[in-house]
Amino acid sequence: QVQLVESGGGLVQPGGSLRLSCAASGTIWGFYAWAWYRQAPGKQRELVAQWLGDGTTNYAESVKGRFAFSRDTTKNTVYLQMNNLESDDTADYYCYADLRAAHDNTRRAYWGQGTQVTVAS
Repeated sequence: QVQLVESGGGLVQPGGSLRLSCAASGTIWGFYAWAWYRQAPGKQRELVAQWLGDGTTNYAESVKGRFAFSRDTTKNTVYLQMNNLESDDTADYYCYADLRAAHDNTRRAYWGQGTQVTVAS
């Protein structure tokens, strides 16, 4: 079975930085896409950053220039480096992966459990 496990959330002051990690466990044949989403209280879940299988990386306009997505293919892990954080970045952050797992040789989407990020002074 495949699981996505996130870490790195916490409380940070405005202007500070955090790095989120998301590790995929299990045997995986390949990844088609990775993404980070977030959901603030009372709001819909929104896409923050997305990596596609063709190598394209996309960012929400609100985080461009402040957030950076990266991958460590040797560890099946992705990261979201968040700099110059603002109060509007406060949300639960979720990792998403579109992958083909070895246990059933089926392409499907997986979600992490979420990690909380709070930006406050």
